Amino acid sequence: MSTDYAASSDDALTTTNSSSSSSSDDGSSGITYAGQVSLPRLPIPSLEDTMARFPAAVCALLSSSHDSDDGSSSPSDIHGVNTKEMEECLASIHDFLETDGPPLQKMLVEYERKGREDGTLGSFVEEFWSDAYLAPDSSVVMNLNPFFVLEDGPDTKKSKDQCSRAASLCFSAIKLASSLKNETLVPDAFKGKPLCMDQFRALFGACRVPETENKDTVAVNPDSTHVVVLDNNQMYFFQALWPDGTVAVNEEDILQILLAIRADASKVAPEVSSRNALGTALDIVDGALFILVIDDMTPKDIHEAAANMLHGTYNLRSEDNLNNLVDYQAGTCTNRWYDKLQVIVCKDGRAGINFEHSAIDGHTALRFVSDIFADNVVSFAQSITQTVYSDRHMFPPLIQAHLRRASLEHPQLVAPRKLTFELPQCVLDKIYYAETSLSDQIVASDTFVLEFTGYGKNFIVRNKMSPDSYVQLSMQLAYYRLYGKIVSQYEPVLTKAFYHGRTEAMRTATEKAALFCKKWLDPSATNEEKLEALRVATQYHSAGIKLASTGQGIERHLFALKCIADKNGIPTPDFFSLKLFGFGPVVQDGFGIGYIIRDSGLQYSISSKHRQTKRYAHTLKQTLIDMGKLLQPMHSVKVSCEKMDIPEAKTAPATSIPVEYLEDYDYFGAESATVASAKNSSDEKTSPTGRTPGGSSQFARVLRRQSSVTASQLRTFGEEITPSHQHED
Repeated sequence: MSTDYAASSDDALTTTNSSSSSSSDDGSSGITYAGQVSLPRLPIPSLEDTMARFPAAVCALLSSSHDSDDGSSSPSDIHGVNTKEMEECLASIHDFLETDGPPLQKMLVEYERKGREDGTLGSFVEEFWSDAYLAPDSSVVMNLNPFFVLEDGPDTKKSKDQCSRAASLCFSAIKLASSLKNETLVPDAFKGKPLCMDQFRALFGACRVPETENKDTVAVNPDSTHVVVLDNNQMYFFQALWPDGTVAVNEEDILQILLAIRADASKVAPEVSSRNALGTALDIVDGALFILVIDDMTPKDIHEAAANMLHGTYNLRSEDNLNNLVDYQAGTCTNRWYDKLQVIVCKDGRAGINFEHSAIDGHTALRFVSDIFADNVVSFAQSITQTVYSDRHMFPPLIQAHLRRASLEHPQLVAPRKLTFELPQCVLDKIYYAETSLSDQIVASDTFVLEFTGYGKNFIVRNKMSPDSYVQLSMQLAYYRLYGKIVSQYEPVLTKAFYHGRTEAMRTATEKAALFCKKWLDPSATNEEKLEALRVATQYHSAGIKLASTGQGIERHLFALKCIADKNGIPTPDFFSLKLFGFGPVVQDGFGIGYIIRDSGLQYSISSKHRQTKRYAHTLKQTLIDMGKLLQPMHSVKVSCEKMDIPEAKTAPATSIPVEYLEDYDYFGAESATVASAKNSSDEKTSPTGRTPGGSSQFARVLRRQSSVTASQLRTFGEEITPSHQHED
């Protein structure tokens, strides 16, 4: 068995373009990527279609509440749209169609054609969208990385024990990595049609790699076989896979490894570990399958649990030394490696994930979370039925992976090892300043979780409305009730039905949404009028979702047109300077809202900086109660599906709005979380001064690299930690 480990290559770092180098897209013996060859490419909408739909996307924001530059109010139409601003918008559109637009459209079409023919591009927006994540020189914490909080485990005893819960989740994650490596993971599909699986290549062994002069990159080590564990700001690692992808440890092996790590990490004083434990053997850390984080804290409530998964905790301590009054950071925010996928387990067994967003979207991360949690449930079912039926195969494993335990013959191969290092003072100073900067962000942020149990998906569907559209409108209405403004609200929509598809943007602040909000607060409006406005607004939103999911959205197209101008050294056209159009970072005065739609409840995770987060959440709860009072509780409601007044793409198949709910097709799906905002908090990023957004002319979305650390080095690097082989309950 030791020979298998020694077979790893000693080659130095190499990089290739994953879009062109991978053979799995063209034909593979496995099933995971078998559907890639049949996927259509993301279409480039016609310039005329996009510009025809642009006014409808922004008209709700052209409100009569906007004052002109001289302080006077501008006239508005019967819907409250600022007529002067709309005239300026239409004039800009006309000018763009007559001047800059057609040449840029031609460049974009030619750029996509060339990239398709030489195999360097998966879609017309792929390079630009990657740059939007990788070019900004800002922290990924809160600005980029999303999170999930998992439900408690099915085994009540194991789920409350930190090491047992961590071992269970880690084992399932390792099996999932094995199934991906051997391409046995069942691919995603929607209504029988395959979805793009390309992002799964960057799920394990991937890391964001910072650059000083250029945009960052995402590097993937396809030969990764180890897991890094963070405990008390100390770094450990252990081998989890054989080089051929076979699983090398089972759940009990991992439990013993974690118990040994816990015992060793507790020997280090917090003030020492928090100052010195970040940053050795970066290649081992960056090349790991994922990071398993053991947090020495117990969240006091769901709000603190969510905040811990988002950014960690803030907890200053002093050394009780009169000669040194400087506090040190002892919170969990330093017990992280934000450039990679992290599985985080708290002291009470509560768990979640935090993931670097550049190469994978929420739908991919959700598949990871769903599979490892469901695998835990199946394992628990196997354990409780085995004593009765003596047959574990009554519940076949959810994740298929071969296991060959190294601990039975060569336990040293999977023994945990501790990373130790010495860093110069200049590096320690930079780490300290990075921590203080992060701490500033944490104390400025607020996270609140609204768990609404009044009704959920089933109730909304019975009333013939899309649950996703309903939830999106509830957030807009809550903001309008609190502040009296219609604001930009962004919902990413899945486009994985296309080759290398990621997301398109759906702007919730439509004209129909604005009319619904205003009707709701109109004291003269009847309940029937309010309900009709809600139905029309949800239908309109669902129509926009369908256009976006079928590659007929406008935002990525406009974004690509702006970027193709930048790439070719063309000055940014005046059209893109419209004050209602842009692709800036998440605004500092916005709300970030993730939500989960359950059969009988709705959950919102709301975060903001220096805003009334809790007050907004309470307003949202009352809004949901009031909206629910207008709906029928038990029986279906007949709805007329009139055609919505949306300028349609000429290639769009639908000419009317069917009563159809796009389950599992939005950003995180109808039964899981999505990201929206009550202020212009879009996902797109711009490139700050000093960074090169375009990079080289050769685009590589993800760099595949072999680690410069050999298999023999992994067995000998660092200090070996002896597993205890005892588990105290």
